[in-house]
Amino acid sequence: MKVPFLDLGAQNRPLQSEILASIQEVIAASAFAGGPYVAAFERDFAAYCNTQHAVGVGNGTDALWFALLALGVGPGDEVITVAHTFLATAEAISFCGAKPVFVDVEEGTYTLNPALLEAAITPRTKAIVPVHLYGQMADMDAIMVVANRRGLPVVEDACQAHGATYRGRRAGSIGAAGCFSFYPGKNLGAFGEAGAIVTNDAALASKMRVLRDHGQERKYHHSVVGWNGRMDGIQGAVLRVKLRSLESWNAARRAHARRYSELLAGVGDLALPITAAERTHVFHLYVVRVSDRDRVLAKLGAAGITCGIHYPCPVHLQEAYRNLGFARGSLPVTERCSEECLSLPMYAELTPAQIRAVVDALVGTLVPEGATV
Repeated sequence: MKVPFLDLGAQNRPLQSEILASIQEVIAASAFAGGPYVAAFERDFAAYCNTQHAVGVGNGTDALWFALLALGVGPGDEVITVAHTFLATAEAISFCGAKPVFVDVEEGTYTLNPALLEAAITPRTKAIVPVHLYGQMADMDAIMVVANRRGLPVVEDACQAHGATYRGRRAGSIGAAGCFSFYPGKNLGAFGEAGAIVTNDAALASKMRVLRDHGQERKYHHSVVGWNGRMDGIQGAVLRVKLRSLESWNAARRAHARRYSELLAGVGDLALPITAAERTHVFHLYVVRVSDRDRVLAKLGAAGITCGIHYPCPVHLQEAYRNLGFARGSLPVTERCSEECLSLPMYAELTPAQIRAVVDALVGTLVPEGATV
């Protein structure tokens, strides 16, 4: 059996009539750039995240960038984050004219290690950006203790953590702002590019709304230099429909993750994902670690099982950030992850037969013929 890494068609088909009706409403109203359908989604998404405000933007990178700009991050500043993430986390810092400062991640959760924060802070540090990776939130209480003691705002990169919780609090609701991507493959995905920022700070939300709209406080009156970062009306309408299913989709992902873990327990040298205490994982990705990862990936591909690597080259070793001077070996946990992490197929619509096919192929790759698991 062939198993795709992601199957967006399986998600969208049951909602197709409702989504098409919502798109038709936008077309009838000609409300294409921002407007009432984006505003309605913003209200719903803020309520879902248990925050006072949501600001719809063009994508997750815009969300991170506008949040940092609104907090005053600029040239000469430093922002602490991790290198085990998609490049956009660091890009948003660079777009502000600031310098990313990378700290290593924890072995178990692959999120920012709070024990390393204090040593990374300098007089130039302006903010901290923990990444809630693969669907699990970072250790926010420990991070906030350091941030509050040092007077530093925290911007949550929640682009992979729609609906995740930490001690009962939703992703995005703990720091000064939380940033989300609605890229189509995310747990809550648009029909194209879209993103949002959530916050409980009304003044900060106002600044971000100005930044996303060319710096306009009202039409043709520009108080700052902004950007064209508005969410499309069609994306707002589609996301509002899909948001109603997010909790059930996340529950299905957790069930699939439990089944994977049951079937893969004790197989070879696999390290299975963990869910830290008092956190709710939403399994945007189901990531295992295995030695000889590239051989395993190729074998699975030959068997019709499509997997991914998140991420094969950490940000601090990317050519784009060579100027920061991070040498190989400077972030050992991050670098081991880049060599060992393997993302198995994960989406709410996975069937038991597909999960079994993935497991059988993986076991066949890792366990010698005739051996028992």
